[in-house]
Amino acid sequence: MTITLDSLEPALSVRQVLTLERVLAGEPEVVAGARHLDRPVRWVHVAEAADVGVMLTGGEMVLTTGVLLAGDEDKQAEYVRSLHRAEAAAVVLGLGRAFPAAPDVMRRAAERCGLPMVVLHRPFPFAELTEEVQSRLVRRKFAAVSLSEAVRTELTALITAGAPLQRLLDEVARHSACPVVVTNLAHRVLGTAGERPAVDDVLRDWERIARQAGGTEGDGWIRAELGGRGERWGRIVLCGYRGDTATGRLLADRAAEALVLHRMLGGGTACSWEEQSAQSLLTDLVSGVVPARQLLPRARAAGLPVNRRTFVPLVVRDGDPARLERLLRLLGLPGLVAELADGATAVLLSVPRDQDAGALAAHFATRLRTETGPDHTVVAAAEPRAAWDDVPTGLREAQHVADAVADSSAVLDLPPVVRLKDVHLRGLVRLLRDDPHVQSFAERELDGLLRETDEDLLSVLRTYLATGRNKSRTAQLHHVSRPALYRRLESIQVRLGVDLDDFEQAASVHIALLAHDAQQQ
Repeated sequence: MTITLDSLEPALSVRQVLTLERVLAGEPEVVAGARHLDRPVRWVHVAEAADVGVMLTGGEMVLTTGVLLAGDEDKQAEYVRSLHRAEAAAVVLGLGRAFPAAPDVMRRAAERCGLPMVVLHRPFPFAELTEEVQSRLVRRKFAAVSLSEAVRTELTALITAGAPLQRLLDEVARHSACPVVVTNLAHRVLGTAGERPAVDDVLRDWERIARQAGGTEGDGWIRAELGGRGERWGRIVLCGYRGDTATGRLLADRAAEALVLHRMLGGGTACSWEEQSAQSLLTDLVSGVVPARQLLPRARAAGLPVNRRTFVPLVVRDGDPARLERLLRLLGLPGLVAELADGATAVLLSVPRDQDAGALAAHFATRLRTETGPDHTVVAAAEPRAAWDDVPTGLREAQHVADAVADSSAVLDLPPVVRLKDVHLRGLVRLLRDDPHVQSFAERELDGLLRETDEDLLSVLRTYLATGRNKSRTAQLHHVSRPALYRRLESIQVRLGVDLDDFEQAASVHIALLAHDAQQQ
């Protein structure tokens, strides 16, 4: 999109001109068209010609004493109509030389046309008004051009440096000093920026507000479309912009231009922005840094149903976020998907309270494992949460369960959905992995193997203990013969100085190995 100088017209309105100190000295009075005082004034034109309309191009405030109109009501009415046809911003009549008061014919014609008509009760040098307004208009136009180039330069530099979407939006919010929201065409929020309390106020009832605002730019709501090659895919909205409309529109257009370029250069899509939005929200929920109650408007604006719902926190190990999104759509399950760290993907399901949340989660997990294979995907879950405030705890619990089975999914017979009760001792050790006493215990118990870092023997020991000391199963999983396995087990026992046939000693080594593995992640 290209911004021309015409689109950078300064936004001095008729109302603003009338508040200038020099104008106030002339005791201005609006006698017609009072509802149209917010018209922008593009220029000020002093003219006494009766046919002045043919000299105008639109947006002018015309100053006159009316000396050529006195005594001819037809000329007076036609004078006003010609200004209306030329789309003049307003007409200002200096009283004294030709008219002692506002002529009724001109006043009635201006009211019918919706043309603001102002009379000056005190003699006033038109040159002073012209100088004042023209200088302000020039300064505003220069400021607008400077702002346009500054915003373009800053946003382009961020894009060139590979900045994420959020960084661009933060910069736009800094310039606009108001909340900034990026949405898709269905009003689903893809990104926000601005002061957090103000953004939350906007998002609290976002869909209704966005639809109610429609395509207008009233009350500082200024929007620009996002798209290219004849296809729209979103919009950026300045919410409650307090500056003049022309500058706000400039900022929105420049921001839209940058966002489209960001998408093109990054190969991104609106969908990827949705993923970034979900990732930011779920990461904040998991971290607990932001109270859940404050994140509720963001969740609602992101398209997650939150009223009278049951929430099912899931964490999927080695799950492709795009595949998970497609599966949710296929099953008709509302939810958010976001990739976390270390190959984990969070899925937050939102289901109606009259439906069986556990059964729906199991159905989702079963379908996923059918597609990917049971040895490739672990679906960990917390118990369903009826209250939004409990969702962060649920997500952290699901993440803990997923971490606890991360190393054992290949050898343990896991249910479709793994819960806290399924991870038993492994889950407890995972929770205690950072305790110095646990770390010291693990080092002491496994010292004979760790000192020589024999990963092959560690792997055999890990499998042997995880299978309940099943020698046949262990040999099968390691593709070795039974005699070869016996030799390795004997070597392990010698190095550790333990008897793995003794339950207590084997249990001690097992706990130490679980702690060691947990500490490596």
